[in-house]
Amino acid sequence: MASLLQSSVGLLRSRLSRRIVGWVFLSLVVIEGIIFVPSYHRRRQEKLRDLEELSQEVLFTIKNNSMGGMAPADLVDSIETMLKPGSVIAGVALYEADGNLVDSFGEIPMASWETVAAGQLVRQTTQGGSRYDVAWPSDRFQDQYILMVRHDATSVQRDMRLYVLGITGLVIIIAVFVTFVTVIVLERLLIVPILHLRDDLRKAGEAVSQDQPPNFYTRSLQRNDELGEVANAFCDMYAQIHQEISDRKAAETALKAEQAKSEKLLLNILPMAIAEQLKAETGAIASRFDAATILFADIVDFTGLSAEMSPSELVQILNRIFSTFDCIADSMGLEKIKTIGDAYMVVGGLPERRPDHAEAILALAIRMQQEIKTFRRADGSPFHLRIGINTGPVVAGVIGIKKFSYDLWGDAVNIASRMESHGVADRIHISANTYEHLKDRYPFEDRGCITIKGRGEMHTYLYAGDDLAQPSQPADWTSDPEISITSYLG
Repeated sequence: MASLLQSSVGLLRSRLSRRIVGWVFLSLVVIEGIIFVPSYHRRRQEKLRDLEELSQEVLFTIKNNSMGGMAPADLVDSIETMLKPGSVIAGVALYEADGNLVDSFGEIPMASWETVAAGQLVRQTTQGGSRYDVAWPSDRFQDQYILMVRHDATSVQRDMRLYVLGITGLVIIIAVFVTFVTVIVLERLLIVPILHLRDDLRKAGEAVSQDQPPNFYTRSLQRNDELGEVANAFCDMYAQIHQEISDRKAAETALKAEQAKSEKLLLNILPMAIAEQLKAETGAIASRFDAATILFADIVDFTGLSAEMSPSELVQILNRIFSTFDCIADSMGLEKIKTIGDAYMVVGGLPERRPDHAEAILALAIRMQQEIKTFRRADGSPFHLRIGINTGPVVAGVIGIKKFSYDLWGDAVNIASRMESHGVADRIHISANTYEHLKDRYPFEDRGCITIKGRGEMHTYLYAGDDLAQPSQPADWTSDPEISITSYLG
C-alpha cells in the first residue's frame, strides 16, 4: 500500500496527471456542492419545523385555557409560567383579531399581524437567522386571537454549521478517494504507457540512424484500444523511417564510392588543379607557361613488334611498359599528357610551376631508359627507347565539351617531338634550350647541327651519363613502392 501510494504521489509530477486529477477533484466538489445546497435547505427547514412543534404546544395551551374560561390577560401569563429555564421560546405575543395586543412576554415577534389576519400562517427568520418567528392566524382560535411566537434558533444554526462541516468533510473524503482511484487507474492505463512512449520517442531520435533498433517498451504493449493503436503506429513509423534512413545511407555510401571512382578517374585523366577548375567552371581552360620541359619517348621498331605479337599481347606489353612510366612520372611530380600509339608524352613545370622542371624531366628520362631494359620481346631481346626533350613556352589547358583531355600547344611541343623522331635508340636527345638549363650539372655529348624536318638546322645534344648503361633490373618491376602500378592505380 505504501509503495502504491508513493507511486501515485510520484505520478503527480506528471503535468498531464496533475491536470486530469485536478479536473476530477474539482468536478466532484462541484457536483457534491450542487447536491448539498438543496439538502442543506431541506435539513434546515426540518430543524425549524421541530421548533414549530413547541409553538403548537403553546397554541393548544392557549386554546384550552381560552375554552376553559380563562381571562385573555391571563392566557399569556399561563404560558410564561409553564416555560422552563433555557426554553427555546424567546417570546410570545397575543393579539385580538382586530390587531390589538392582548399581552406579551420576552422578545416581541416581528411578524406582520395584517398578513396573519388574512388567514395565513407566517414563518420568518430574523437577526441573522438566530430567531425564528411563527404567527398563527385567527382561524386557529375561532377568529378570536392571533398568536405570535419567537423561537431561539441558535441551536439550529449550530446544528447546521456542524452539518455543513460534516458534509464538507465527507465531500472531501469522497473526492480524495475517487481522485486517488483515478490516479491509480490513470497510472496503469494511460500515464505510465505515455511516459514509456515518450522515452521510446527519445530513444528513436537517438538511434534512428543506427543499424540495430533499440528495444522499445512500446513493442511489448498488447492493447486493443486507442493507445495500442498509437503504439503500433509508432512502431510502424519507426520501422519505416529506419528503413528509409538505412536505404539512404546505403545510397549515400554507394554514391560516395561512385563519386570517389569518378574523382579518381578524373584525376587519372586530368591534373588535380585542372580537375578542380573544370568542376567549378565551364568553357575552355587554358594557361600560358613561359618555361616548361616536354619529353617524348617512342619504342624503337614498334612496327616489327606489331608483326611478332597478337593485338592482345601487344596491348598487354604496352600497358605494362607505360604503366611503369606512369608510376615513375607520378612519383617525381611530373604530368603525363598522353600516349599516341607507342609514343609517350610527359611535361614538367605545369600545371604547378616548378623551377627544376628540366632536371626532373631528365631524371625521368634516365629512369625510363633504365626500366625499358627490364622488358623483353618474344625473342628475348630487350626493348629500346628514343627520347627527345625540349624546353620552352607552352599553352596548356582543356578544350571541347566531350572526351576532353589536358593537352599542350606551342612550338616547344613540336620541337620536343622532333627531338624524339631525330633521336638515337637508347639515348636521350635534347635541344639547345634544354641544354642551357642542364649543362652545368649533367654531362652531354655535342651532336652538332642536324637537319630537323620542318625546322632546318638545329644544334642538339645527347645525354652522356654512365647511368644509362646500368639497367635497374629489379626482381619484380612492380616491387618498388615508388613506382608500383597497384599503388598508382589505387
